[in-house]
Amino acid sequence: MSSSALPWATPAAATAGNAIALYARWSPALDAKIEAAVQRLREASIAHGQGLVQSSSLGVEDMVVTDLIARHQLPIDIATLDTGKLHPETLGLLPRIQAQYGRDVAVFQPKQEHVIAFVQREGEDAMFKSIELRKACCGVRKLEPLGRMLAGRSAWITGLRREQSGARAEVAFDEDDGQGRRKISPIADWTWAEVWAYVERFAVPTNPLHDQFMPSIGCAPCTRAIAVGEDFRAGRWWWEDSSKECGLHAKS
Repeated sequence: MSSSALPWATPAAATAGNAIALYARWSPALDAKIEAAVQRLREASIAHGQGLVQSSSLGVEDMVVTDLIARHQLPIDIATLDTGKLHPETLGLLPRIQAQYGRDVAVFQPKQEHVIAFVQREGEDAMFKSIELRKACCGVRKLEPLGRMLAGRSAWITGLRREQSGARAEVAFDEDDGQGRRKISPIADWTWAEVWAYVERFAVPTNPLHDQFMPSIGCAPCTRAIAVGEDFRAGRWWWEDSSKECGLHAKS
């Protein structure tokens, strides 16, 4: 399993809680990786046109992808999911994206009647009761609106990286998503250090919760900070012995 980059931190950077100071390391390979990622995005845009969308979690990797799209003026739509349980810091990135890039982000929310029915039936804390109920909550709050986001699309872009977890170690740059669409992950081969080096070099806006040792940020009740040496996604559904996935990137 992939471990966090926290062991690299200097005591001063760790005390400051500054993600760039903690993680950013520009590698000799990064210039070529940036060029390759832009080329993948450009080719996807040509191949799919208006059928292409970036599905952004608003995490640091997806913010890097958004920056690549905007910086190179690629005509690619950007969209995100608002589950109704996100941290305010996460939603706070939406106006920052508009201000920095002049790009609007389409927001897809779960159907309120489905959320109300689920909560009435299972309770607000259903996700803590069992893996099955947690996945059912993800289904209502994430998978259903994702389906609407991708309706009519032939391809979508993600910020998945192979280093994020053992379950993602085989992430391809371009693969079938199991639903007949192409799933493009242009920075699949980037390291955590390279992601933050790009953030530093190009002043990419990021979620301030990353400064609080949260490399992977989801819904507020289901996200905590990680400790030195823990897996990147250990802070997601930390009470579970599971693959730390919600189903957004599972193939049927």
